[in-house]
Amino acid sequence: MNIDEFIAVGGKSGLFKMINNKTSGLVLEDISTGKKRFYSAMRHQFTPLGTISIYTMVDSEPLSKVFRNMMDQYDDNPPPPHKDKPEVLFEYFEDVLPQFDNTKVNVGDIRKIIKWFTFLHQEGLLGEEEE
Repeated sequence: MNIDEFIAVGGKSGLFKMINNKTSGLVLEDISTGKKRFYSAMRHQFTPLGTISIYTMVDSEPLSKVFRNMMDQYDDNPPPPHKDKPEVLFEYFEDVLPQFDNTKVNVGDIRKIIKWFTFLHQEGLLGEEEE
């Protein structure tokens, strides 16, 4: 599962795909609409999903492994809606990544992860290819 091509932009909802890299920012394509737009590096923070890790009690786990665990459990344990109660979200995330550090991973992080996973899964962008 290769999530390196997807980028989260600070202050913008949704996920993006990089089209072009310029010295002053990035040209990104909104995955949901297909619209391409320039985002200035002075105004926005870019986070490739492939660089995100989740804190665990020992070290950290890459987001791709968390997504893989969510995919493996999808039929038996689908993710709850991202706006569900915090207790439900923490319980689900504990099933997906039992060793996650709940003192460092907050409910907002879990909401984003579930929202991203659900969106990418619905768009059919979470393939089985290995990193």
